[in-house]
Amino acid sequence: MARALVNFTNQFLIAMPSMREGAFGGTVIYMCEHNDNGALGLVINKPIDINLKNLFEKVELSLDREDLADVPVYFGGPVQTERGFVLHERLGGSEGEGGHYNSSLQILGGLEMTTSKDVLEALSSGAGPKKILITLGYSGWGAGQLEDEMGRNSWINVGAEPGIIFDTPVEQRYDKALSLLGIDANMLSGEAGHA
Repeated sequence: MARALVNFTNQFLIAMPSMREGAFGGTVIYMCEHNDNGALGLVINKPIDINLKNLFEKVELSLDREDLADVPVYFGGPVQTERGFVLHERLGGSEGEGGHYNSSLQILGGLEMTTSKDVLEALSSGAGPKKILITLGYSGWGAGQLEDEMGRNSWINVGAEPGIIFDTPVEQRYDKALSLLGIDANMLSGEAGHA
């Protein structure tokens, strides 16, 4: 008998202390997609040494929004690290309606993730979404891999809160995500079990 799939779409995955080593230590991941084929998410709390002004110069676009010039680009995960992913607020329209950009994924109940250059072109001209987080790379899991990691207590999950992504200082995002569960980071043990 097959196990029912738990869907982590539009949730935060919070790295447990047992994952201190490696790329995912101390991370919070916003889950963009989770289905029978696997899962895709973006790390929201690991800025890299590139800001949006530098990124736009690399793709030969000007950035007319001064409010975005010094905003950092984030490490989204170890897969396709040369590719940009734009996590942004949903732009008008109803749930499930096609995105405003060539390649957008509407996250059920949540945000949108766009991978096409047209979102950068819109931002360049001063238009586009107001709230954004741009990553290089993404975090990906094959079929059953995330469920296995959850079973080994590598992650704890909670429904995502966009304010943590867009309005919370980066150094507070891990603790703030945990607080959605009523947990303080000092309470976590790498030896936690399931209730």
